[in-house]
Amino acid sequence: MKQILGIPGSLRKNSFNKTLLQSASTFILEGYSFQMVDLGTIPLYNDDLALENPPSAVVDFRNNIQQADGILIASAEYNYSFSGVLKNALDWAATNTIGNVLNEKPTAIMGASKGVFGTARSQLVLRQVLLAANANVVQRPEVYVRSAGSKIDKNGIMIDEYTQEKIKQLLTALMEKIDHQ
Repeated sequence: MKQILGIPGSLRKNSFNKTLLQSASTFILEGYSFQMVDLGTIPLYNDDLALENPPSAVVDFRNNIQQADGILIASAEYNYSFSGVLKNALDWAATNTIGNVLNEKPTAIMGASKGVFGTARSQLVLRQVLLAANANVVQRPEVYVRSAGSKIDKNGIMIDEYTQEKIKQLLTALMEKIDHQ
C-alpha cells in the first residue's frame, strides 16, 4: 500500500489547513493510505543537535517522510510567507548534516487563509524552499483557499464543493506523480 503523508503548517487544533488535509484524506484512492503528522513536538533546528543525537521527534518525522510515497502540505500564510513551524520542520527534513529526506519526494502543496489571497504568496515561498530541497513538486492544480471561514463550517468540515473538487484534483495529480516515479 502506498502512503501519503499530510503535513499541516499549523499547530492550531482546529486550523483551516488541517481541515484541508482531512478533506483530502477522503479522496484517497484504493491502494493508498493517508497519515497526518503533528509538528508540535519538533524542536527548533540546531545543527549541533543534528550532529550529536537528533531528538526522537525529529527522527520520527524524518522516518515518516522516508516511509511515505508522497507528501501533501497544507499551510497558512503569515506575513507573505508560510509558517515558521513548517519551515523548521522542512529544515530538519532537508538538512545536509543528516541527509535530505525530501530529495525527489513527490510533494503537493495547498493552503487556506481568512484573507482574499488564499496563501498564494506563501506558496510561492514554499515552492522555493521545496526547490532547494529538490522535492518533486506537483505544479498544477494550485489550491489557494481564500476566505476559508466561509468554506469551512463551525465543526471543521469543508462545505465548499468547488474547493473540494480542487483538493481532489491536486490529490489525484500527486497520486499520478507517485505512480509514475
